[in-house]
Amino acid sequence: MTYEEALTRLETIVQAMESEELPLESMLARFEEGMNLSKACQAKLAEAELKIKQLEQTQDGTLAVKPASLPELVSEA
Repeated sequence: MTYEEALTRLETIVQAMESEELPLESMLARFEEGMNLSKACQAKLAEAELKIKQLEQTQDGTLAVKPASLPELVSEA
C-alpha cells in the first residue's frame, strides 16, 4: 500500500469513527486498523526523509544518493 493509499484509508476511518454510531467491537477494530496505518505512514515518511538527507550533488551537478554511515542510521532510530 502506498503512503497516499494508507493516508486516504486512515482519513476514511477517522471520518467513520467521528460520524457513525458504531458498536464497540467495530470501533476498536477501526481504531486498531487506524493505528497500524498511522505507523505505516510514519515509517514511509521516515524512509523518505532518510533518502532526502542522503542526496548529495555531484561535481557535474546531478544528484546522487550517498551511502548512509552507521552513526547516521543509529541516530535516526
